[in-house]
Amino acid sequence: MNPPDFLRRGRRHLGGASCRLLVAMAGAFIIPMPARAALDTAFAVQASATVQSAPAQITLSWTPSPAPVNTYALARKEADANAWTPLINLGGTTTSYADTNVVSGRLYEYQVVRQAPGLTGYGYVASGIDLPVVDARGKIILVVDNTVSSALAAEIDLLGRDVVGDGWMVVRREIGRFDPPAAVRDVIRAAYNDDRTNTRAVLLLGHVPVVRSGNEDVDGHGGRPLPADVFYGDMDGNWTDTNGDGILDQSQIPSDVELMVGRVDFADMPGANAVTPFPNETELLRRYLKKDHDYRHGLRRVTAQALVGDRIGDADGEAFAASGFRTFSALLGPNRTMVANVEDNSPPGERWSSRLTGADWLWVYGSGAGNFSAISGLGLHGAFNEVWSADLVDQGARGMFYLMFGSWLVDWSQLDNIMRAALAAPDYGLTAAWSGRPHLFFQHMAMGETAGYGIRLSQNNTSLYANAVNRETRGIHIALLGDPTLRLQVAAPAASLAVAPGGGAPALSWAASPDAAAGYHVYRGTNAGGPFARITASPVTATTFTDSSAPAGDFTYMVRAVRREVSGSGSYFNLSQGIFAQATVITPSSNPTPNPNLAQPGGNSGGTGGTTAGGGGGAVSPWMLALLAGLGLVRSRAWREKSTPRP
Repeated sequence: MNPPDFLRRGRRHLGGASCRLLVAMAGAFIIPMPARAALDTAFAVQASATVQSAPAQITLSWTPSPAPVNTYALARKEADANAWTPLINLGGTTTSYADTNVVSGRLYEYQVVRQAPGLTGYGYVASGIDLPVVDARGKIILVVDNTVSSALAAEIDLLGRDVVGDGWMVVRREIGRFDPPAAVRDVIRAAYNDDRTNTRAVLLLGHVPVVRSGNEDVDGHGGRPLPADVFYGDMDGNWTDTNGDGILDQSQIPSDVELMVGRVDFADMPGANAVTPFPNETELLRRYLKKDHDYRHGLRRVTAQALVGDRIGDADGEAFAASGFRTFSALLGPNRTMVANVEDNSPPGERWSSRLTGADWLWVYGSGAGNFSAISGLGLHGAFNEVWSADLVDQGARGMFYLMFGSWLVDWSQLDNIMRAALAAPDYGLTAAWSGRPHLFFQHMAMGETAGYGIRLSQNNTSLYANAVNRETRGIHIALLGDPTLRLQVAAPAASLAVAPGGGAPALSWAASPDAAAGYHVYRGTNAGGPFARITASPVTATTFTDSSAPAGDFTYMVRAVRREVSGSGSYFNLSQGIFAQATVITPSSNPTPNPNLAQPGGNSGGTGGTTAGGGGGAVSPWMLALLAGLGLVRSRAWREKSTPRP
């Protein structure tokens, strides 16, 4: 198979020991010297943490530097603080520090700065000891391209139920793929303004209009407008179009971004050079939504390891692959990041593309000379060892969360973009982002936060989270491809929830989670789409529960498994997806008021039109429904399904 034309065009090598990036001729790549494929980790402090509760202690540790070190400067801050407080300076041979001035149940952030002759390295860890469960995560606006909504009705409904089952409320809006971007933003802002306190994320599903903005030269190939999904997350910034040409003026975000934005979009993905053409756009979306569901429910387990393929090197301190090394250590712990061989003469089986398809990887980083649909030095094609978009789909790439860097890749809207191809792979691939200019920071996912949290933090970051050289901060090009509500660790849910409401005290039962759950929390809501109030003060260890506080009325019950999660940075109590069942209680409880000390959904009341219904996970068996209906204690299943709000 011949490589595409752009892979045969001229190029320039990087010269000098610093592996300086140069601007190549039009249409060519950013190319490093092959000999400078060294994976220089000196600019990334690969830090992680272990914790203990009695006495409370967080112990930071990091891998030794490949170069001599003068000092390590440690700083700490509270999770919501916007400045670091110096903690301690340590000698250059030190590789750990125990912080005893901590309290269980509180999130802390640490910065580890390595000072060495001629370079500075940075590492970041979000850590805590047994952080409590997060019952409610806020509202997400699901913006659906109306050309796919009918064909994918069942899959979108399932996505909505899954998101509700992870503590969100869903506000669904449909738009046209040819609507003006400003009009789409107005739809999002209207939903946001209905509940500013709790609305926190946007998922763009399908070919939601792509807004282009600025005149950014982020890769040495000249200034040009780039896709700017951040436009849909900035609710109060002043975006302008002085030329009236549909291209916005801003190259940097005009104000902090309020909403976490993610996009799942497979338009213009025919699979050029693929052995078999890619499935059509609708089928790729269907495949993605199935992967999303399977991952959330623990049906697709992934080894807690990461893969890095870095063809560029330190690049005068920009050290693009530092994004991967520092992030993966904080998320997964030490010695879980593997390095692919990117030398020109490396055996085929050791190359990034080969290793990517030969094992499964929770996180993946790949950087090298790039084009819209290829990265050189990481694959098996041609003189420059390219990996193509087609390879990730044809060969079944097995990474879940991706960071990539290379020329041209940043314009993810282009034909067969390789970052979107990672999400088009058959069984794996849930998020991808262009990281290196600037560096992105996802360390909070180690403590149960979402991918969207990391992208919004990175979009709003200027210097709080640093790299030795961190160019293009607050650029409009910073974006997340994929579902922004996804989290890193998954606890498998329980199953087959049934509820018998006789006597005014509904009796719930369910099948146990296949994971080692610490127990289960039970929630009750008057709407299948939420909000839900937790009615268990602590996890119940049995697989039954009687709701002695139930008033009369129609309810949806949700049960979530609880597991103590130990990540590369600490421990927290993780909730599984929820399972649901509905019931109508005719006889009220003698004690209908829930304990006010139990968790409530943080003001997530009301609901702007189109709230997605909760569901899935089992319901009352048909024979039990018939019995209860005959006794007048529960309405019929047909009535319940008819009454359930639809997205």
